[in-house]
Amino acid sequence: MKKKIISLLLAAAMVCTMAACGNSSGQENASSNAKAEESGSSDAADAVEPADAPALGSQEGAAASAEPVAIKVFSNLTDRKSGQGFVEQTLFDQYMAENPNVTIEVEALDDEAYKTKFKAYASGSSMPDLVNVWGQPSFLDEVIAEGLLAELNQDDYAEYGFLSGSLDGFSKEGKLYGLPRNTDVMAFYYNKAIFEEHGWKVPQTYAQLNQLAKDITAEGMIPCSMDGADKWPISIYYQDIVTKILGDSQQDVRNSVSTGDFSNAAYKQAAELMQESVEAGLFQNGFETSDYGTAQNLFTNGQAAMFYMGSWEMSMANNEEISPEVRDNIGIFMMPVVEGGTAQVTDIAAWNGGGYAVTQNSAVRDEAVKLLNYMFLPENWSKIAWENGVCMSAQNYADFLTGEETSVQLAFTDIISSAASITGVTFNDLGDSEFKTNSEDLSAELAIGMVSPEEFIAQLEAAAK
Repeated sequence: MKKKIISLLLAAAMVCTMAACGNSSGQENASSNAKAEESGSSDAADAVEPADAPALGSQEGAAASAEPVAIKVFSNLTDRKSGQGFVEQTLFDQYMAENPNVTIEVEALDDEAYKTKFKAYASGSSMPDLVNVWGQPSFLDEVIAEGLLAELNQDDYAEYGFLSGSLDGFSKEGKLYGLPRNTDVMAFYYNKAIFEEHGWKVPQTYAQLNQLAKDITAEGMIPCSMDGADKWPISIYYQDIVTKILGDSQQDVRNSVSTGDFSNAAYKQAAELMQESVEAGLFQNGFETSDYGTAQNLFTNGQAAMFYMGSWEMSMANNEEISPEVRDNIGIFMMPVVEGGTAQVTDIAAWNGGGYAVTQNSAVRDEAVKLLNYMFLPENWSKIAWENGVCMSAQNYADFLTGEETSVQLAFTDIISSAASITGVTFNDLGDSEFKTNSEDLSAELAIGMVSPEEFIAQLEAAAK
């Protein structure tokens, strides 16, 4: 399973000797409609067509003149100045500078608003040309079934360095419909300075995590900030506990969702443990109504000692808008193991999540494919994302290690390189969109005690059938 997510590292071996799927959904909605100044390097257009440019970096035969083209992009990356939104906008600006006839118009909404408007676009005739998609059955299967996405030529990406298995979630019946941005890993971010000041230790077991929550609460701090309003983080948290009981359980979870059989005792045990954590005060008061941005701000403002979120937020460690007292002291640790379970701490919640696709009925489909291919040239997304400490791409980024990585980058890379197993797509995204909604609602209700563990399992089984 480890090789399923990463054929990479190389990078990890180098990382260990060196000295370590976003998305800031809580940021304000942003829309960018910029045209970069003509740079004179307008001969790069053909480089985005790998079939015609086997060296990938070849710039011959580029478009010096062409009809004006406007490519409309629909993105879930609202922050254009940091994180993945910065990488995306950098590539768009770069592409427009190299292709003066192209204008890229960006509409960006945070995740939930994005998904709502995506449905509205899908039911009409004005779908943007390049769109964000998630490589998960709950999102992609229905979109593909509706014929909304253009098939991509898989041979174009033979030299792009996509990790083994990373394209699977964006494929259906042997056809490729999208490209993944990241390798995503779920973890606890924590403030090392606060931990050291109070003598708190990184928990090695789940029981220790609950005790830590009580100790932190006793000091008047929030133990761990949680985005409960969006519900999917709660569902992944639950899956993470299941993983720390069962270990390598990817196929078992898939079978449970497909058959509606959640009789394995680990599911009920995980539900009980999550409720115990809430009772221990692990999350902030009112976490169920706290959105992504609120939860993140509690951590970055030093009010919460921990923040449960994915590796796509590793850029917090070099975000100068965050105070150095927090920014320079960010560490990470994985969900601790459950005593009595069969898992190791290296059985992790990880997958390839967000990415891009071109819409089938786009009036500028060929140009949109060129843009997509350009974005994922190895020297583009992977290099810019890694060198800016933004995320781990879904491509081999070993060539772009600089020796100046943040400790958070290095830690996540080490976690991936040493993973004993990965979850792949988490349970809430393994069914159709209705199951996703129901399972995430149930996870939130479980967390706040609206349903018992027994009721949670019974209703989860009903939702899957």
